[in-house]
Amino acid sequence: MKCAVDLHMHSCLSPCADDDMTPNNMVGMAYIKQLDCIAVTDHNAAFNLPAVKAVADAMDVVLLPGIEVTSSEEVHILTYFANVDTAVEFGRMVYDHLPPLSNNKAIFGNQLILNEDDETVGELDRLLIQATDLSIEDIAQACEEAGGACVAAHINRSSNSLLANLGFLPARPVFSALEVYRAAPAPTATTGEYKILYASDAHRLGDISEREFLLDLPERSTRALFEYLLECRNRVAGK
Repeated sequence: MKCAVDLHMHSCLSPCADDDMTPNNMVGMAYIKQLDCIAVTDHNAAFNLPAVKAVADAMDVVLLPGIEVTSSEEVHILTYFANVDTAVEFGRMVYDHLPPLSNNKAIFGNQLILNEDDETVGELDRLLIQATDLSIEDIAQACEEAGGACVAAHINRSSNSLLANLGFLPARPVFSALEVYRAAPAPTATTGEYKILYASDAHRLGDISEREFLLDLPERSTRALFEYLLECRNRVAGK
């Protein structure tokens, strides 16, 4: 079946996202836009995923739990997991690999942890939009060991991407897919056997995708979407 997806968006936990990117607002906007599956992928942490999951279940929107991890090369890598608990634990590990620099809210924005009623229940102190001390290969290996799937984020952007920061697509690690940002020029590198994904990278409610990015899945579920990503990786790896 054709499922409309947006697999890259940020909640108000990410300091670069608007404070109105709350669980209910994000899932509600996805519902209004008739999206079947979404992924919330905050920078280097995952503490809003439990609340997003509760709201998504109530609104019958499929959630793929994710985190956007910044490597030591300052490349953004999307990591996806089969369930929220695994994603949150992976996020705790990633957060511990950030430099101990506190967030300046006046400059960077709030880093809010919310419950399913959009009430603030906490804030993170360590600035999330920093590079971790984990290399691209470290992130991919840790994600695979945790049972997750990696996607190279917005490879055609002029910053925080494989092509901009490295200048090429590395042979290793093998990703599940490559994400292309539609508002930027087409990738300059040959993408080979990789599946190309499109997503909004929404930091504001109005940026969340319309019903335009479709994947052919056997069913409308987190399991089907996650297994699709694993199968894409296995195909590239020749398994």
